[in-house]
Amino acid sequence: MPALLEAKTQTDLLNRLKRAEGQLRGVQRMIEQGQPCVDIANQVAAVRKALDSTHVRLTVTYVQQELRGSLKSGAAASMALNGVLDGVQQLLARAR
Repeated sequence: MPALLEAKTQTDLLNRLKRAEGQLRGVQRMIEQGQPCVDIANQVAAVRKALDSTHVRLTVTYVQQELRGSLKSGAAASMALNGVLDGVQQLLARAR
């Protein structure tokens, strides 16, 4: 059975998605109000960035869960894992 998200991570992901949802509703209002296309496009880009950021966080969480499940516990292993995950997150962020 897949691992469940920790409460802190779950809250973070949900907050990110709620912000993106609010931004998307704002884009819909802008279209209904006939706002200029360039302004709408800027807001769509902001929504995409918010979703990309959520995807990166979710991907890092997945890697973390998988690695923790296969590594022995211990402070040294945990510190090494955190270093690897920080690097993965930086690489994923640059790939956007």
